[in-house]
Amino acid sequence: MGRVLTGMERLFQDPPGWLSSGAKVGLLVHPASVDGRLQPVVEGFLRAFPGRLSKLFGPQHGLWGEKQDNMVLSPHENKTPWGVPAYSLYGDQLAPTEEMLQGLDVLIVDLQDVGCRVYTYAATMLGCLEACAANNLKVVVADRPNPLGGLQVEGNLLEPAMKSFVGPHQIPMRHGLTLGEMARLFRAEMGLQVDLEVVPMQGWRRHMYFEQTGLPWVLPSPNLPTLESCLVYPGQVLLEGTNLSEGRGTTRPFEIFGAPFIEPFFFRDSLEALGLPGVCFRALYFEPTHHKWKGNRCGGIQIHILDRETFSPYLTSLWIIYLARLHWGELLHWREPPYEFESQRLPLDLLTGDPKVREGLEKGLSPAELEAWWRPHLEEWLHRRERYLVYGN
Repeated sequence: MGRVLTGMERLFQDPPGWLSSGAKVGLLVHPASVDGRLQPVVEGFLRAFPGRLSKLFGPQHGLWGEKQDNMVLSPHENKTPWGVPAYSLYGDQLAPTEEMLQGLDVLIVDLQDVGCRVYTYAATMLGCLEACAANNLKVVVADRPNPLGGLQVEGNLLEPAMKSFVGPHQIPMRHGLTLGEMARLFRAEMGLQVDLEVVPMQGWRRHMYFEQTGLPWVLPSPNLPTLESCLVYPGQVLLEGTNLSEGRGTTRPFEIFGAPFIEPFFFRDSLEALGLPGVCFRALYFEPTHHKWKGNRCGGIQIHILDRETFSPYLTSLWIIYLARLHWGELLHWREPPYEFESQRLPLDLLTGDPKVREGLEKGLSPAELEAWWRPHLEEWLHRRERYLVYGN
């Protein structure tokens, strides 16, 4: 079996009519926007369609992916190696303005997402859909794999009142959609009057994890360097809402976590005693080179996934927070705003998408009890998303 072809590679192979008609194009890309030979799709586009590319756009972490952290804004760039300007969609503006879109006929989105509600590329894509609807531009989503696969879903659905840049719509934390499928859902459920075309991949199936695609992995953001970091991310991202280090400033971000007040071997034994499926925990000490607890020795844990099919990242990380509160409650704190352009609501509430999760933890409810609350909503989600799916099993 050959490797998966991305949506952009298929667009190069079989150019649609609107490209042959001379349309002026903008590309929303980042460092992971490459073909199967690791060549930037911008260069492929310039070769395949000379004279058509007018503007570039970059999401969070910048066009070059060099911005390390949340709320580190990216500037516009008047000059790029490809001779066109690049506009930041993670700076003064989170969506294209009318001025940015001026002169374009089509905006192509080619981003590597990671299959998690709070990862901001879906919100950036939504901003593009809304802006192009308002300015009568066509949007094309050149689809890429969900590296977590398209079968497993997990977590509570976003409460509508909790919409934010890390929660653009009522979906679960691990949603099981590709970015192209998400665009179809956004257009339908949000009533967007936009000309949307999804260029599907060739050869991708819902059961596939990323290494099964045959495509090269390029980190989609600085702190998701490996597939393993992506697999734990839908849970470990919750630690951004606490004073626990989520491993930024280490070589294994999100897999490693901890704080100076954590006793790692006791914590390891407490976690192992839960018998959580598909995972084991290794006690360690680490010293972050930047971000939380920079330069301090932290006691912590590294998460090791034993079975991807049974491992539940969201539930596992809620147990991590639950036990940290149980054993070090006076030292474990919720992070205060601001966070991701929100100055009032607690970051943890934005990340979980529903204050009831935090409130349940504060009342002493176990993650198992919280899971029993959201499980029926996941069944509804699986039924609801069916109409937007592009790929089979």
